[in-house]
This record gives sequence, structure tokens and C-alpha cells, in this order.
Amino acid sequence: MTTRLVLVLAAAILATACGKDHTPAGQATSAASPHVAAENRAVAQSLPLSDAQDFEDARRGLVAADPSLVIAGPDGTRYWDLASYDFVQGDAPASVNPSLWRQAQLNNIHGLFEVVPGIYQVRGYDLSNMTLIQGRSGWILVDPLTTAQTAAAAIALARKHLGDRPITAVIFTHSHADHFGGIHGVLPKDSDAAPVPIIAPAGFSEEAISENLLAGNAMARRLYYFHGVPLERSAVGHVDNGLGKGAAGGSIGFRLPTVIVERTPQEMEIDGVRFVFQNAPQSEAPAELTFYLPDLKAWCGAEIVSHTLHNLLTLRGAKVRDALKWSGYIDDAMRRFADMEVVFASHHWPVWGNARVLDYLAAQRDVYRYIHDQTLRLANEGYTPREIAERLELPSTLRGRFANRGYYGTVRHNSKAVYQFYFGWYDGNPANLDPLPPEDEGTRYVAAMGGADKVLALARTAHDAGDDRWAATLLNHLVFAEPANRPARELLAAVYDQLGFRAESGIWRDIYLTAAYELRTDSRGSAADAKRTAGLVADLPAERFLDSMAVRLDGEEADGKRYTFNFVFTDVRETHVVTVENAVLHHHRHEGPVPEADATVRLTRDLLIGLGSGQTGLKDLVMSDDLQVEGSRLKLLGFLSMIDRPDPAFPIVTP
Repeated sequence: MTTRLVLVLAAAILATACGKDHTPAGQATSAASPHVAAENRAVAQSLPLSDAQDFEDARRGLVAADPSLVIAGPDGTRYWDLASYDFVQGDAPASVNPSLWRQAQLNNIHGLFEVVPGIYQVRGYDLSNMTLIQGRSGWILVDPLTTAQTAAAAIALARKHLGDRPITAVIFTHSHADHFGGIHGVLPKDSDAAPVPIIAPAGFSEEAISENLLAGNAMARRLYYFHGVPLERSAVGHVDNGLGKGAAGGSIGFRLPTVIVERTPQEMEIDGVRFVFQNAPQSEAPAELTFYLPDLKAWCGAEIVSHTLHNLLTLRGAKVRDALKWSGYIDDAMRRFADMEVVFASHHWPVWGNARVLDYLAAQRDVYRYIHDQTLRLANEGYTPREIAERLELPSTLRGRFANRGYYGTVRHNSKAVYQFYFGWYDGNPANLDPLPPEDEGTRYVAAMGGADKVLALARTAHDAGDDRWAATLLNHLVFAEPANRPARELLAAVYDQLGFRAESGIWRDIYLTAAYELRTDSRGSAADAKRTAGLVADLPAERFLDSMAVRLDGEEADGKRYTFNFVFTDVRETHVVTVENAVLHHHRHEGPVPEADATVRLTRDLLIGLGSGQTGLKDLVMSDDLQVEGSRLKLLGFLSMIDRPDPAFPIVTP
């Protein structure tokens, strides 16, 4: 994972619809078709669903659990509601892939667990795990979850049952918000306690800020689909996302690291505990580390290992991950820490016993290497990404393992990610070099097939035969050609229901069902919530917000215009020179204002953040007592008026 205004909106990755206890209008109304029911029965018959080993591991070492886990604020706002998944019991209904149902049951197991003496985990209080390692004088805390509210509840559970020891160090394993965003819940900003070391991998701050900063609006919209935000929690809605139950609500924070892991091995002693760190960049996250505790023979695999096939390109959008390096880091850990007796991670449950651990790691290592190698083999034979995805299947020795199943990532979209990593978006076919945009293409396809009624009839026939992938293709063209065609929208929604009911990936299921919801309701949403990320934003440097302004500059409006401004941030005593030339915004930190500027703007950094995050409008900015302008206020307004405010809920399944 990974994967965050807009790391500002990185944290919006984790905005979710918590506490729903009703069926939203437009929720899936289809029952599983006979074709889907039969396919799901076949899945159940093909897998050893009765194998209890994972359930034994997931329950092992339980210290305490809240049977009805709900984390709520004083006003009743539900930030985390595990009780809403109580319906995940017994055999899978026809509307849920039975393999995903099994994963959902495992992810429902929650509480405080002893991994080995001296290592504890709180699991099921968030999408990710919080790990506590007993030091000489306190707790070394690994990954403080996503939000302050879930982190505070998790640490309270641990202290209730393990004692009220102080936190003596914090380790951020990687640069995704569900592993650092809850920092203010365990180390409040206004605390009088002495500062503790914050340990993170090289590049952590840059990647935590930048991965989603520039693309935040689009990513937050895609996250709305990725997490199934508008869906009810039910057998026809959201059941699990494969990596955990779902995204946590609440406020997201940030803390700059004080100790950097930049090599392998990097040994250090933390509160009396020996650590051997492995730096693992460009794996599951651009900045990631793992570590070994030699005295406990325990390896923390962070998120490069888990009980699912992970994403080589997450469907929320992110940088493509390097499958070869990812596999190599697991192999390196197996050789370097060959005597390990337990592996625990940032998600899911541990594995114990040297032989079992190494067997598990070998399969995790090889699943990424196999997808990498076979994608390139087929690409070198001339196959395109879609052809490779259709053809590629894991060998029986890998696909038969539950930890390699596609609950989160899938072989299909991971193979496309490997292709993109090496070759980019173009598949080599000239017809795909400059295709028509979807609305124009849809209009022409519908006309070529004989009109809307003909296309609708063809799609209905395909849907009735269980050929929903083809039905979706036909209906997508029709909806883009005629977005007001209600029968087409309703049928496409029903088709997406069935594709979601089939999906083994929790993410694919949520994407299909969210698309169906929007087609039925004409309602669109976004995971963006600037209020939740205020704590994170407060620690970000001013230049990151100027970066975000650069990608929001309207190039057509800026064509032919030249500006230079001094932005003097009075609260942090920094000056940044901003120029617009050739319809491009540049900014540089400077010792002081430059004399040739069109205006010198004196303001607080918080005011700029408010403007960038949409909380402050242009009128508010101009009228603010925190803003002083020396020079052309007119040119300043002209410049600011060219900064786009993109629609956070732009259309996806319609034009």
C-alpha cells in the first residue's frame, strides 16, 4: 500500500462512509444471476475453504478484544465500525465470491494479540496494524494507523491490558498514510512529553508528501470507487477490501522523521532492543523499510508481504511499482535473516515457525517475480497488455495458496502494471496511438451497430447469457453516446453488479458496485475531505503547496502572460519567488524579495494552505488581514484567477 492539497488528499484515501445502518438509495438491487451463482459455486469447490490454518494464526495470541468494536467521537461520528461487518458469517452468499468472503471473515478477527513475548499487535482497529515492541523503558511503536481517533483507541486497548508504559520511539515503515496518519493519536502535538525518535526510510517525507500531492483531486475521486465509499456494508455491497476491512475516518497527521534508514543492513539499538533494518525503496511504496529483531528472531515485513497478492499499480492511482525489486527484497530478507521464527507485517496476521515462514516468503517472493518475468516473456513475443492479462495465470503451486490470491491486487491488473513499467501506455498498435475520446467513439460505435435500440438489445442478450464483460463494453459505448438513456444506464448498472459479485478482489468489487450506484442515482462523490487532513497539512512546507498550484495553472488562460511575485511567508520567515512564463509556473526559495517582481505578497503559510485546499476563496484571501500586497494587486488577482479549482466529483462512468 500505497497508497494522501493534496497529500492533503492523500489522507483522503482514508475518508470513508462510516456508521451506515441503512440501504442507500441506488444500492445494488440485482440478485446474483444464475451464471454468477454457478461461477461462485465453482470457486468454492476449487479451493480448500475449510483449511483452518489462517484462522488459527489470525486468532493466535489473543489478549483482549471488544466484541462490538465501534470507534466514535463525542458527537456520535463513527470513525471505525467493525460491528457493521457482523453479517460476514457462515457460507458465502451467491452475491459474494466465496474466496473473498473467507478473506473478509479473517479480516473481521480483531483485538490485541501477542506475536511473541515482547511483540504485540493491535489488529482490526483500522485498515492497517499497530505493532508494539517492548523496550527497556517503554514501547517502540510501529505504524500508528491512519487517523488520530483509531490510533488513540488502539493504544488505549494496549495500555489497558499491558500497562501504561510511555512510547519511546516510533517507526514509520513506509510512506502511505495508513501507516503514519494516526501519529497525533499516540503522540499528541500539544504534549509536554520529551520528543522521541521518529524512524523512517530514506525519501519518506518527500514521497509521503509528493506521491499524491500533484494528482490529489483525481486520486481522491478514484478512491471513492476504490473504497466503495457510498456502498452499504452487506452481501450486495462492500464486504472487505482484501487488505483489511476498509478505510478509517478521522483526522490525519504527519510528523517529520528524525532518524533515516538509508542502507541495508543498518543496525541500531532502540530503547535497548537490537534492530537490523532493510531499506526497500520502489517496492510496495516508493520509500519503505523492513526490520529484523535478531534477539527475538522476528522479521517485520512492513507491506512487502501480506496475506494477499498486492498491487503493482494500485487502482486508486500511484507510481508503478518495481516487481523485480519487490521480489528481490523478499529474497534478500530470506537469506539475510534465514533463522527467523516469525514474520509479522503492517496488515493481516503473522506466520510462525522457521519452515512455515520461509515457505510463505518464498511464495510471496515468487508471485511478484513470476508476474514480472512472464509478462515480459509474453511482451517480447508481441502480446499486448490486454492479451497478456487474458492469458496469464499463476502456476498451480502459487495460485493454490490463499496468501497469493487476488483479494487486493490481481494478476490481470498487475501484469498490465509490469507492461506499463517497461513500455508505457502504448501497446504498439497504431490504432491505439491516437484513438477518439470516449464520447465521440461511443457515438460512432452506436451508429455503426444500428442505433441505441440495437445496442441495448445486443447487450441484454449478452447479459442474459452471463457474458457481462461484453455487455459492459457495449453499454459503456451507449451511455457515453447517450448519457440520458435511462434503460442503458439501468442495464449497465445491473451488469456492473454481476461483475462485482464475481470479483475475488475486494477493490474490483467496490469499483464495479460504486459505478452501478452512480449510474442509478446520478450522484457522484469524492474521498477528499480537507478538514480531516488539517493536522497533516499543518506540517507540510510551503513549496509543496506551490507545487500544487503549478499543476492547477490553466495553461490556455496563462498563454502569453508573464508574472513575477514575491511570496513572503511572515510566520515561517521564508521568501519564495513565483514566476509565470510560457504558461508554466516556477517557484524558488530566495534569500529575500526580488526587485523586479510585479508584487510582493506578505502572508502566512496557513493562508496559502487555505487557498490551495479550497478552504479560502479569492475574496477571502484579498480581504484577509493576514495579506499585504506591495505592487500590482490587479496582476496578483489575474494570476490567482488562473488557478483552477477542479471538480472533486468529476464524472467517470458517464461523459
